[in-house]
Amino acid sequence: MFLDAASPRYIGGILVMLSARLFKFWNDLPEALRTGRPQNEIKHGRKGMFEELYSDLPGLEQFMGAMTGLSRINFETFAEKFDFSNFRTLCDVGGATGLLSIEVAKRHPHLTCTTFDLPVVEPIAKKHIAAAGLENRVHTVAGDFFKDRLPKADLITMGMILHDWNLEKKIHLIRSAYDALPAGGALVAIEALIDDARRENVQGLLMSLNMLIEFGDAFDYSGADFRQWCGEAGFTRFDIIHLAGPSSAAVAYK
Repeated sequence: MFLDAASPRYIGGILVMLSARLFKFWNDLPEALRTGRPQNEIKHGRKGMFEELYSDLPGLEQFMGAMTGLSRINFETFAEKFDFSNFRTLCDVGGATGLLSIEVAKRHPHLTCTTFDLPVVEPIAKKHIAAAGLENRVHTVAGDFFKDRLPKADLITMGMILHDWNLEKKIHLIRSAYDALPAGGALVAIEALIDDARRENVQGLLMSLNMLIEFGDAFDYSGADFRQWCGEAGFTRFDIIHLAGPSSAAVAYK
């Protein structure tokens, strides 16, 4: 079900990327810890991770497959556990293949979903949405979430997005989401959320080390961190919903 590439619930893409990219970069973890600098392609005179990916379609497809592998079970669980009854529109920011929007739309016919990502990603999302037969309820919008306003929606989701960035950019994304939401709307961040004591969620802590290796100044975070940042942006109520394994949905209501 999960390791056959022809299966609709295939999650093995992350294993492919671990082998092709990350294994060799993790060999330089000691240097990352000593210097605080990324250990990926940029160290070897190439562009940064995202610049490399978005200029290489096969590499981008591989990365999108890896993100599907990491996210599928969490997105399915989120679609089943979260109460969508008060929302009519959803925008998934950094939506990649459109997986989150597709899984939510399958289970909640009253919702119209938008998957928002860079122009180079849009054809990949359209292909997956068409394969799911959801073109009428899942739409794509192309843009840059650091340069463009986010599409307005009752519910804005970010699946493994905030952890890719430093604190300044995390706060920018949270404030952009706040501006795009109506009163009563909500922002949902799905991550391997680190426990507030920073002692139990080993996967979250390891993922934070992976962000160090990939970006230098990016990091994973705790529920307390999320509440603080969102509270400063104006959100007033918060919730944490455990999803699958080490991952959770951090929710902030406007």
